[in-house]
Order: sequence, then structure tokens, then C-alpha cells
Amino acid sequence: MAHLSVLLGIDARYVVYPLIAVIAAGILRFGLLRTLRRKAARTATTLDDHVIRYLESLVTPLLTVAVLYYVAHLIPVPSAAARYIHRGLGVAAILIAAVLTARLITVLLADIGARRESWSRFLQPLATLAKILLGLLVVALSIRTLGLNFSGEGARLVRIVGILVGAYILLRIIGLAALHLERLVEGTESGVLSEAQRRARTLGKIINSIGCVLVIGVSAMLILDQFGINIMPIITGAGIAGLAVGFGAQNLVRDVISGFFLILEDQIRVGDVARINGTGGAVEAIRLRTTILRDMDGTVHIFPNGEIKAVSNLTKEYAYYVVDLGIAYKENVDEVMEVLRGIGAELAEDPEYRPYILEPLEVLGVDDFGDSQVTLKLRIKTLPLKQWAVGRELRRRIKNGFDGRGIEIPFPHLSVYWGEASRPFEASVKKQEP
Repeated sequence: MAHLSVLLGIDARYVVYPLIAVIAAGILRFGLLRTLRRKAARTATTLDDHVIRYLESLVTPLLTVAVLYYVAHLIPVPSAAARYIHRGLGVAAILIAAVLTARLITVLLADIGARRESWSRFLQPLATLAKILLGLLVVALSIRTLGLNFSGEGARLVRIVGILVGAYILLRIIGLAALHLERLVEGTESGVLSEAQRRARTLGKIINSIGCVLVIGVSAMLILDQFGINIMPIITGAGIAGLAVGFGAQNLVRDVISGFFLILEDQIRVGDVARINGTGGAVEAIRLRTTILRDMDGTVHIFPNGEIKAVSNLTKEYAYYVVDLGIAYKENVDEVMEVLRGIGAELAEDPEYRPYILEPLEVLGVDDFGDSQVTLKLRIKTLPLKQWAVGRELRRRIKNGFDGRGIEIPFPHLSVYWGEASRPFEASVKKQEP
């Protein structure tokens, strides 16, 4: 390299590096990219096409910058000016690569969103975060390329801007996490604002609020520290206040945390029929602090969420209506079971009840031998909240069917037996003549 510099009369780096850039650009554009383009044509996805177009668009600008870098050395200007020109061209190369990379990110995310519509809600915030990170990288590389050295107020300003940008990125990430959680909780329900969507939005607001308070609080503390303000008394005071509030409102905090997980885990929903701590009823409201039930009598029961020990949901996804049916000992069990299956099939074909029945009637068999009856157990699977309507109709049909076929449904009765030691005696009453 030194011999070549002597021969050319200038630093050989300013000739060799641009030539290497031109040769590499030619190999990349006419060799490697052509091979990649042929392979991409055989794939079904368009992602590789976008990457190849990105590489093609990157070659020419960077080649232009490399040539300008060489030409700038040949211009008769002072060395200090040439040094700034070279640094400016380096920054220009960084900016060109950053702009094209941002465009590639946008195109790739748009392509993914077109193929997966369920991801479209998350891709736009993700693209914004990627561009912010790319911008920070460009700023850092540009400062290093220009050789800038910040000190004093300039360094403080840079740190404050970094804190603000970091806080913004964290808030966007928290928003994405809350949005993803809402998506998971909502499931596939759409159309009108359903209970699942309301629950999801409640959780999203809670997470967003907590995240915003934490991020803004920490950012404010860091900014105050940059101005030379001692933040340790503030942190200590906040800790003491937090302990005081925690001890004074521990029941409230417990209720709120329990309510949050009750909503998050989707244990019960408004409209479900459930038993809470042994009390049954329809769920009328689920709040962060309390859950409200209304029983069959119309009585409203209010449970603090922190005191809920056991929850039994009678209407989650599907329900069973179970019948313990007693028949007389004299009846043929196999024949009775066939009759029951026929009654179940007739009920399943009824247009009024067909939409509510998920599976045919199951006759599970003999379940118990009682004092005066053989107990058969049967059940039918229905939609949530429809098991009682279907069960009542099933009982009505069983009663009518058994009556029509002469099948006896026993009822409790008592047979009195007189032993040998005390035989019954005949008693008669005579009317006395006047």
C-alpha cells in the first residue's frame, strides 16, 4: 500500500477503497443478486423479493458515496475541509442505509400484516419502535463518525433526551403487551362489545395505567438527578408512603389484586351461574374489588374478591343436566334404558330444543339400589344456561313416556307387618239403641 502511494503521489487508500467498492458493487449487483433473484422466483413468499430489492437499491447510493469519497480527495481543498467532507459523506452513507432499512422494515411488516390479519394490530406499533431504535442507532453512529465530543450541558442534554426516548419506547412496549393481553382474553368474539371484550379492555387499562405511572415516575427521578437534585429523600418518602398505604389498605389491595386475577383468568363472567363460597346465583357484576351474585329468590350477594375461597362455575363452555331416576324392582332395567334412549333421541330432534343439545342423552346405567327403587343415572350435554330448560323438558317426557308404557316410578311407602306374638284382632262398633 505504501509503494502504491508513492507511485500515485497520493494516499493509495483513497484509490483502492473506492475501486474495491465498485468491484464489490458489481459482483453484488450482477452476480450474487442475480443468483438470489432466480432462487426467490421459485419460492411462494414475497419476503425474499423485498430483501433483494432492498439490496439492489442499496448498491447504487453507496457506490455513489464511495466515488464521491475518492473525488473529494482529489479536489484541492485544505486538509481540514477534506476531513469534514469525508465525515459528511460517511454520515450520508449511514443515513442512506438507515432510510432504505426503514423502508424495508415497513414493507416487510406490511407484507406480514397482509398474510396474517390477526397480527395487523401489533405491526404498526412494532414498526414505530423499530424506526425509533434505528434513528437512535443513526444518531450514535453519526456522532461517532463526526467525532463530536459532548461535555457539560451538552452531555446532560443528550442524557435527558435519551431518558425521554427510552421512556417512550418502554411505554410503547407496555402498550403492545396490553394489546396482546387484550387479544388473548377477547378470543375470537367480534361484533358488539361482548363481556370478554369489556373484560379485556379493563385489563388493558389497568396494565397501561400501572406501566405509565412506573415509567413516568422513574423517568422523572432520572431527569431530576441529571439536574443535580438529590432524589434519595424522594425515593425514601415514596417508600414510607407506600408502606403506610399498604398497611392501612391491605384488604383493599388484596381485593383489587384478587379481582385482577379473577378477571384475567376468566374464571366467571357476567351472566354465568356460579357458586361462590357455597352461595349460588347468577353473576351480575365483576369489579376489581367485588363480585355480585343474585340468587333465585332475587337476593343480591356481594363478595369482596379477597374473601372468595372457592368458585364453581356451572355454565362455562358447556353444561350437563344429571338425572337420578328411580324405577321399581319389578321393571326390566335393559328395556327401561332403551326407552330412555328413545326419549332422549326424540328430545334431540325437537326443533325447539335441538339448538341447545350438544350430545345425545347418556344413560350411564344402574347407579344405586334403594329401599324401594333401582336408581338409574343419566345426563345430557347442553349449551351453558340451557341445561335447566332441557332438563325440565326431559323429565316431563320421561314421566309421560313411562306412564304410557306402564313403567312404574316408585314412591316411598310403608308396609306394616304384624308378628306372630301379637296377632291382629277384629274390632267392631255397635250403635246403641235408644
